[in-house]
Amino acid sequence: MASTSAPPPSSSSPWPPDPIPPVGYLSRKALPIKRNDAESLTREDVQYDLLNHIFSDQTAVFTPQTPGKASKLAFRDLYINALYNSSKCSKVLKEKMVDTPAFALEFAKICLLTNVGRINTTMAFFPEMKTALRTYHPVPSLQKTDGNAQDAPRIKNCLKAALLPSELKTLPPSSPDEILLKLRSGKRPPTSVVNLVFVLSNHAAPLARVHFDGTVNFLDFFLPKPLASADRARAFLWFMYHYLESPTGSNPFDDDYSRKHLNMAPYLRSLNQREASRENVDTEDEIIWGNMMSNQRNIFLHKLVSSMESDKKAKPVAPHFVPAAPEASSSMGHRPGQEPSRDEAPFMFYVPGREPTPSREVNEQDTPLLLPDSRHNRRHQSEQHQQNQPPTAPPQYIRHRQPPQQPLPRHQTIPIRPRSHIRTYSAPISRQEEGRPIVQQAFHMALNSDPLLDSDEENADDNLRVDYRRRLDVLTRIRGRPPTPDLIPPQEQHFYSARLP
Repeated sequence: MASTSAPPPSSSSPWPPDPIPPVGYLSRKALPIKRNDAESLTREDVQYDLLNHIFSDQTAVFTPQTPGKASKLAFRDLYINALYNSSKCSKVLKEKMVDTPAFALEFAKICLLTNVGRINTTMAFFPEMKTALRTYHPVPSLQKTDGNAQDAPRIKNCLKAALLPSELKTLPPSSPDEILLKLRSGKRPPTSVVNLVFVLSNHAAPLARVHFDGTVNFLDFFLPKPLASADRARAFLWFMYHYLESPTGSNPFDDDYSRKHLNMAPYLRSLNQREASRENVDTEDEIIWGNMMSNQRNIFLHKLVSSMESDKKAKPVAPHFVPAAPEASSSMGHRPGQEPSRDEAPFMFYVPGREPTPSREVNEQDTPLLLPDSRHNRRHQSEQHQQNQPPTAPPQYIRHRQPPQQPLPRHQTIPIRPRSHIRTYSAPISRQEEGRPIVQQAFHMALNSDPLLDSDEENADDNLRVDYRRRLDVLTRIRGRPPTPDLIPPQEQHFYSARLP
């Protein structure tokens, strides 16, 4: 029974009773098959006896849906031809259907289950499926000719594209009334058999009281219910003829009940528990084959997980930035004592297991600096003295933050002294020197100086020195004494005392 009765309302409850769910609502929720990955779909799941009765019927009463064929067809040939002429049916699949008619029949049965929604789009039928959005399920009763079949999404696309030639440019009918209206206007067939199954599945609930007594509906044919499979197959074919050929007159699939009651489907006989246990029984060979495919799927999943873990361990870490070697700098056209420009300064990307390659896309903040008081430079100068070599010129600040010529060991931290403690002033200037006025000098500095550079890195000229002198004079007059010599190293205090008045 597809419908349930609501409990009687309680006298103490102020709320009205819950409405009775429409027939077909509960069946629609329980329609898709729910199984775990690698679990076989039994004959009871797919209702094998129902499918066998439908596709074994030889009553040729259906009009061909492709031009060029004048004779009537049975439902099996009608449905298989619709799948074959679908625009989404691949060439390989078409050749396989022609070469192996048994495969075409099994494929049509799986397509019919997908057509009504019994098989949803999360299922696949080949064990080598890798995506996590699908679950593999062997179907022993419907995979006897070929162990591998397409997955449900591809089958669904093939079904949606199985339309009549006249429906390729227009929308196909989407309700039973539209189909009957086209049929009464003289268009036969009014739509494709695949689209008819879609429409009847979507409108199963309202049709339950049109063609049944309201206790069953069209979708109940494909559910494991205690109804005779032969009667359900007859009722299904009655629906096909009623909406594809003629809604009035005699139906070749009528029985005594449908003949006496106009517009009613054939009678569905209920089965007792003993009779129901005799239908949809799996054979021993099908059980063995299903277990074998399930084990094959589990082995494939174990290998897939192991390969993914090994690939994850072998995946290289993020690249580290290391300075370029001297030969890399000389290979770019620079002499050992020449400083390359900012745009040509090479950097090396270090990746474990790979040779470093030069690149220029490096953030300046990650570039090591060559500082005059660094531990690495002091050690380098001491080694030169020990080898009786003339020491190199004292290193100056690199304007463009060029990396040092010698590569530093990895994971070595060099203490950097704040730049404010390093003084590189020139000789004192006389007080009588004159430069630009204060406003012009400020305007000149705003246009020509780089705000990102420190004051120690600026190109000092006479006007800049005069501007610094004027600032010192202002500070001296405000404080009444020289600018805080206590904060200046003793070796530099003579510089300020020589410049102050």
